Amino acid sequence: MNTLPELLAPAGNPDKLATALAYGADAVYLGGRALSLRAKTEGFSFPELRSAVELAHGRGAKVYFALNLLAWEQHLSIVESYLEELASIDVDALIIADPGIAAMAMKRVPHIPVHISTQANTSNSAAAAFWRDLGARRVNVARELGAPAIRAMVSKVPGLEFEIFVHGAMCMAVSGRCLLSSHLTKRSGNLGHCTHPCRFDYTVTAVRLEERLRPGEDTWEVRDRGEFSQVMAAEDLCLVKYLNWFRANGIASLKIEGRMKTPSYLAQVTDVYRTALDDLAAGTFRPGLYLEELQQLATRPLSSAFFTPSPVTVLPALSRALTKNIVGRIIEPAGPGAWVMDVKHRFETDAPLEILLPGLRRPVLAPADYGAENAEGLRLNAAHGGMRVLLRCDHPDIAPGLFLRSHLPAPPDGRTP
Repeated sequence: MNTLPELLAPAGNPDKLATALAYGADAVYLGGRALSLRAKTEGFSFPELRSAVELAHGRGAKVYFALNLLAWEQHLSIVESYLEELASIDVDALIIADPGIAAMAMKRVPHIPVHISTQANTSNSAAAAFWRDLGARRVNVARELGAPAIRAMVSKVPGLEFEIFVHGAMCMAVSGRCLLSSHLTKRSGNLGHCTHPCRFDYTVTAVRLEERLRPGEDTWEVRDRGEFSQVMAAEDLCLVKYLNWFRANGIASLKIEGRMKTPSYLAQVTDVYRTALDDLAAGTFRPGLYLEELQQLATRPLSSAFFTPSPVTVLPALSRALTKNIVGRIIEPAGPGAWVMDVKHRFETDAPLEILLPGLRRPVLAPADYGAENAEGLRLNAAHGGMRVLLRCDHPDIAPGLFLRSHLPAPPDGRTP
């Protein structure tokens, strides 16, 4: 009951894997070049997967491999070939949604544990017990469940681990089983090809519906305000304030959504939840600090969604103009006090920067503390996205894989802008 939950982070490609590990993930979930629900991500070839497992295990982290498509008949032979390859790769679990694929995996690679994906929509204790009795080790519960329902499932199904999404994008569908993409663009979200029509911008022309048994009454009406908006987009999930509840109720794993997010986004969100869990263990939980950091990333409002009795908007979205831009990432050392850095966004070298150190440490580099040079060794007044520059900085904590971002001083009242 007092054991900290595992922090499970997305790893859409090898770069994101390294980021998740650098910023404190206990485990990562990733997919191959096909058969996962994020077909647009680069994914991992089997040789890359072997290297990924070796790297993660060397850091004391686990690797869960996603085979969580809802398969059609023609996919089964490909699933079989994947299982043959995975048999000799030391992944720590397979993430599966389709019951047929789960049965195939338990038969063909019985030494690899099976975790049931949120796509399976496990929403009650009978369903959870079914998966346990079939042989699954863990279930990711349906995102539509509130805290009382989750607690009841955990108490009624001993011998099964429970995993919960705590942060990231949500779907306007039951456990992500959405048909909008198939309908609009002929690309199935349940096969990993979702084009996210719920995030498209729409405007209403005219919709008014009258129901048969209610003649003369407008049952549904949508009014045109003349502007395009993401009318079907859900708020993003954020449950960082409730980590103690998850620990007290024996939740095994807390999952961050975002295999298609950028490495810089992944770094900051993973750092927030890693620090929050460590603070929880130390008795120094600081929700205000975590939310301040997460607000810098929010392009949609952050919500407690179904977890609380009624959805609570945890944080509003900030204007993009107010966010702290990631300006670069350290690649490798280039001599004493010198580092190769990939520039992500334009920055001027007379402005202060922050180093994103694990543990939500954000030391500030004053302009006098660093400099940037081009390939010819000429000092730059500004660097632009896409450039690779030489960063002159002798801060003792700077290291490969870390991100730097522009520093925005706090307003006079001490609140985040």
